[in-house]
Amino acid sequence: ALDHVAGYCIGNDVSERSMQKGGPGEWIKAKSYDTFGPLGPWLVTADEIPDPQNLDLTTDLNGDRMQTGNTSTMIFTVAELVSYISTYMTLRPGDVVVTGTPPGVGMARNPRVFLKPGDELVLRVAGLGEQHTTVIAET
Repeated sequence: ALDHVAGYCIGNDVSERSMQKGGPGEWIKAKSYDTFGPLGPWLVTADEIPDPQNLDLTTDLNGDRMQTGNTSTMIFTVAELVSYISTYMTLRPGDVVVTGTPPGVGMARNPRVFLKPGDELVLRVAGLGEQHTTVIAET
């Protein structure tokens, strides 16, 4: 499966938690707002990432560390995900598979932490760079 991966990048899997309160399509609704899936800052080719299952990753919110992890703790490997997904849909050049998030999401914290306008996010993945995002209010 990894022979068919062009590369890797950071993807911020943003969720509108108020839309995840049940009902049909709750995950689709919560993750489908405009701007909710920023990718980048660039695509790193697969040959530059010798082991996608050994990448450190962090998320900082307004300078505070919220998430720390490593892809070695993924429930399913990148290869397993690509293989499994491709049995149900045709993956084509340019398709993106977002693999999940490390522990520490705001909704699972006590007290809960939710993004608000003006918040600054910095996502880092070893070998893939840093992604900087500023949260803005919907207009």
